[in-house]
Amino acid sequence: MRNIDTIFFDLDGTLTDPKIGITGSIQYALGKLNIPVPTQDELTWCIGPPLRASFVALLGGEKDADRSVELYRERFGTIGLFENTLYDGIVPVLAALHGSGRKLYVATSKPHVFADRIIDHFELRKYFARVFGSELDGTRVDKSDLLRYALHETSTDPARAIMIGDRKHDVIGAANNGMAAIGAIYGYGGRTELTEAGAKHLVAVPAEITALID
Repeated sequence: MRNIDTIFFDLDGTLTDPKIGITGSIQYALGKLNIPVPTQDELTWCIGPPLRASFVALLGGEKDADRSVELYRERFGTIGLFENTLYDGIVPVLAALHGSGRKLYVATSKPHVFADRIIDHFELRKYFARVFGSELDGTRVDKSDLLRYALHETSTDPARAIMIGDRKHDVIGAANNGMAAIGAIYGYGGRTELTEAGAKHLVAVPAEITALID
């Protein structure tokens, strides 16, 4: 994969483990609506996919989905986004890839107003040329739309770019834009989800990313 000169990283489940912040904020929203609250472990499937769609599934329909997102952000925007940890070994990977002269970007379904704060909180800004995320109104929450926009904004040749993420949305979004993908099975999607989505390359730990690309 030596022809790759541009790398897009997902955020949740790829750069950071956001389990406590995301699931805790979902619990907060459901509790405010007096809806039975699953455990944090039971909510890990919500990490990665677009948030509103997860609430629609949790609520069994559209009713209260928008209000749930508002309540989620009420907690996440002040507390939840920092209940988050970097994956072991991800910083050396970013340093090596950035040092090789490649362009690195973040591409996340999370609103960029939150993603930017998380990247700055963990002092990762020096590695990334730009953070691409959705808008608060849901614009570009779909990973295919997001990557299409990011490729256009950066004038990137998709044949020389790769998407690294832990959910099927990352792999499918990459394929829909003519990009290769690496599935991070250390995140929340898992081997089966990623391979069924079409991922041809999988990594069990962040350190394997550099070996694949170099």
